[in-house]
Amino acid sequence: MKNNQERERESEFVDRLVHINRVAKVVKGGKRFGFAALVVIGDQKGRVGFGHGKAREVPEAIRKATEQAKRQLIRVPLREARTLHHDVKGRFGAGKVILRSAPPGTGIIAGGPMRAVFETLGINDIVAKSQGSANPYNMVRATFEALKNVDSPRSVAARRGLKVSELQARRGDAGIDA
Repeated sequence: MKNNQERERESEFVDRLVHINRVAKVVKGGKRFGFAALVVIGDQKGRVGFGHGKAREVPEAIRKATEQAKRQLIRVPLREARTLHHDVKGRFGAGKVILRSAPPGTGIIAGGPMRAVFETLGINDIVAKSQGSANPYNMVRATFEALKNVDSPRSVAARRGLKVSELQARRGDAGIDA
């Protein structure tokens, strides 16, 4: 029996089923079907993960994928809790993605599997483009590779030995020069 604390932890996550793949194994009596599920899970506050589960029935495959996604959560720094701090590119296999931060009111402009990642992550404004592979597994993995490369101004300032305010001031100066 699960206690209340575990239930609360589970309820804070939003999960999205991205893709189900049905595979058939031909045996003497006919075909045996199996299912593979790709699930993205997030708390809509900057944490997100994905999982892949395989089983003979769809609900079991989804459950396995959700469990794996909970174990593989990553934290992504967000600007004003709505978009990314900077533009970033990601690649996995033949799948390439480009993620660009966007002004308020833009919404999520992204294709299928990437949209699920952004909705569960809690991003409201982003422009994304996928190139190459349309395979949902590669697109999700490429998106995660890109999200792992997002830096917050705080981490950049710490790395350079500056204050965040100095870094933000330089950002404003760069906009004037351009």
